[in-house]
Amino acid sequence: MGLLAFLDEAGDRSHRPQATDHFVMSAVILDETHVSLASDLLRELRGDLGRGPTDTLHWRNLKSHSHRLHAAATLGGFTPVTISSVVVCKRRLTGEVITDEDMAYMYTFRFLLERLSWFARDRDSSVAFTLAHIVRFKLSKLRQYEAALRADPSTQIAWQCIAGPGSLDQPSRVEHLQLADIAASATFKAFEPDDFGNSEPRYLTALSPRLYRRPPGKLTSYGLKMHPWTEAAKSAHPWVADLS
Repeated sequence: MGLLAFLDEAGDRSHRPQATDHFVMSAVILDETHVSLASDLLRELRGDLGRGPTDTLHWRNLKSHSHRLHAAATLGGFTPVTISSVVVCKRRLTGEVITDEDMAYMYTFRFLLERLSWFARDRDSSVAFTLAHIVRFKLSKLRQYEAALRADPSTQIAWQCIAGPGSLDQPSRVEHLQLADIAASATFKAFEPDDFGNSEPRYLTALSPRLYRRPPGKLTSYGLKMHPWTEAAKSAHPWVADLS
């Protein structure tokens, strides 16, 4: 039996002045044998949040802080899953910036795919992945980028541990993408300031037990890849060090 990964993102891909300061892509990784347990978790969470048994859970529809914190803590306490996220601190990037939205998305995806492959390699397994569909992003673009990555010797992807090409789908059809929505959105809200300059690191602290840790590596190399992770970025988010 192999591994399954479900990926979703939060924040704006663009670098326009009015765009969000951060872009996050997260993967929730499950052993195939635990898929039904994850479905049970979603069913229980829908009940906790006053949703119907078949409703699609979307973070954006969880209006209260208590509901959002409960969703993050529930996922963070679910031991069958492992979470890996890439956090792009867009205002901290230096040098040439990728302004094309699709290319920015795929460059972030590259970092996450590396980590998925390492996780599978360490378990002598392979991982199949599904990305939540995003607006104006066609499957053909994903295929072209996958081919480009395979031809690029500079990538650190363990391709022997990637089970075929990825797929794009909707959380309403592939319910485990709803877990990825929770992971990505909770992580995003931990970094992105609101209109008053406040963020909510407690959401990510709640997820922290399930973040991908690979001793002796740092959390910020595996379960929480920060890009870039400069001294300026570290000083802006000092609480990240407490997650290690």
